Amino acid sequence: MQFTAEMIAGLLNGEIVGDKEATVSTVSSIDGGKAGSLAYLTNPRYEQYIYTTEASIVLVDKTFEPKESVKATLIKVENVGECVLNLLEMYNAAKPRKKGISKLASIAESATVGEDCYIGDFAVVESGAKLGNNVQIYPQCYVGDKVVIGEGTKLYPGVKIYEGCVIGKNCILHAGAVIGADGFGFAPREDGTFAKIPQLGNVIIEDNVEIGANTCIDRAKTDSTIIHSGVKLDNLIQLGHNVEVGANTVMSAQVGIAGTSKVGANCFIAGQVGIADHVTIGNEVKIGSKSGIDKNVADGEIRFGYPALPGVQYHRSFAVFRQLPDMAYTLRNLEKSVKALQEANEK
Repeated sequence: MQFTAEMIAGLLNGEIVGDKEATVSTVSSIDGGKAGSLAYLTNPRYEQYIYTTEASIVLVDKTFEPKESVKATLIKVENVGECVLNLLEMYNAAKPRKKGISKLASIAESATVGEDCYIGDFAVVESGAKLGNNVQIYPQCYVGDKVVIGEGTKLYPGVKIYEGCVIGKNCILHAGAVIGADGFGFAPREDGTFAKIPQLGNVIIEDNVEIGANTCIDRAKTDSTIIHSGVKLDNLIQLGHNVEVGANTVMSAQVGIAGTSKVGANCFIAGQVGIADHVTIGNEVKIGSKSGIDKNVADGEIRFGYPALPGVQYHRSFAVFRQLPDMAYTLRNLEKSVKALQEANEK
């Protein structure tokens, strides 16, 4: 599908500088732009590339004034970031939608399938499962007994949802995500072996949640593991049994949260953060990458390091860490000087 500069400017209420008939069929970064692509300049550090890019059209802010000649057609808009997001959403919505139910899919007679659903090859929908309207289930997915999936939700290939779990509306689960596997619960015996603790709860995922590839969310021992609306989870995340994540919280890859911990709303948790069991994280908390949290964190706190410290304290400590080799060298010299003075006084 092709778009002209005139069409794009009309959609974005932008001003064209250059050829209004220039056409694009894809989007690219400004430093990697090719002919026929739409690029954008959101960060002034990348301005140098606007003079060399091969992109046919570039979105810029209305205040932008080039210092050199620009080969591409420019479209000046009020807010480049918002406009790019709008265009990407429009482009994504225009892509063909998967339709129909494959003859190779296995759907239990007691399952309920809503209108306009897509179910791909070798997908399995077990007894008592309920799929809302416009649900898309890609090949080789598994939907367990009595699972409920809300309308407009999409499961990419290989997603596994164990029995009794509930997925809300307009969610996206990427390839390999596992929802509702047993929590990691074992009781030690006197002979050194472990008895498995039955995990009898489920997982509840509310509306508009996105879950990355190969992320695992364990079912609760009792009650529910709960992911509230608007949460965005990256790839390769592990959430233990009875964990609760507040609305609109974002987590980067390889975060691990142990059982029964709670994370508040509107938090940002960077990559490889580890949170111990039975810890409560407040609302609007930010945690830096590779931090380890073993104690409760109050609303609005910023934490870094292992064990994690408040942000200002961590940065002050880090300033000292960097100076430790020089400080050790200075200390050794001082010790030598003190020793020399002592020896001189003894004579």
